[in-house]
Amino acid sequence: MRARLETTGYLVDDGLAVACFLALRLHRPLFCEGDAGVGKTALASALAEALGAPLIRLQCHEGIDASQALYDWDFPRQLLHLRAAEAAGVTDADRLEGELYDRRFLIARPLLRALQTSPSVLLIDEIDRADDEFEAFLLELLSEFSVTIPELGTLRAEEPPVVVLTSNRTREVHDALKRRCLYHWFDHPDFARELAVVRRRLPHVSARLAEQVTALTQALREHDLLKPPGVAETIDWAEALDALGAKEADPDLALATLGSVLKYREDAERARALDFAAVLASRGV
Repeated sequence: MRARLETTGYLVDDGLAVACFLALRLHRPLFCEGDAGVGKTALASALAEALGAPLIRLQCHEGIDASQALYDWDFPRQLLHLRAAEAAGVTDADRLEGELYDRRFLIARPLLRALQTSPSVLLIDEIDRADDEFEAFLLELLSEFSVTIPELGTLRAEEPPVVVLTSNRTREVHDALKRRCLYHWFDHPDFARELAVVRRRLPHVSARLAEQVTALTQALREHDLLKPPGVAETIDWAEALDALGAKEADPDLALATLGSVLKYREDAERARALDFAAVLASRGV
């Protein structure tokens, strides 16, 4: 599992590799929790690529409901069909009703598409943004990997999708949903692993620049920031400096590109108070 994921450019440790293997073997959802930018969403993409399966993504948000996540009926097409039938002189009400709720008028949202696509990887992103009712609905769906559509009956997945749920922990997700899943906490990687990720993602960036940017990001995380930068921001920072022609992290240029790595004014002000040259010297880079 680890080797297959790493062929996609996604580097994992033993704990995450084991969690992914068990999720596949036991057909259990994998619940990934951690700060933003640490690779939770990217894991689903890497799994899809490693398995040669399509990635189906459901982006959660406040107020999301079953019709947005599961299925809906194509009312405009149903209305056109009804008018065409009336113009053709069809008056059989039972026949019309049966035709109106045919599968051709069914709009499959991400959850239903995942049940109908075999194999597939279903990413339920930022579940912590949804409300309690949606969590309860999701718990039932993931328990059976089936859904009942009153007009069509019960639709069941021939092969359960590989399910990855992510949470940035803006609120606590209920224990009932977590118990249904395998759990993995995504922490910020150590220097060596983060540098390896940056080098893998940005092979065109100079080795010295990648090393220095990684060291600076690690140093920023040690301060009391509103939003500590994730690996995604480390990559963005290195890419921004490389786009400006930098071969190493010049302190002035690093300060000028802070918007690539820090997203709050207060965090940027704290960073500007640091002596980047001294930070790099203290870390031997």
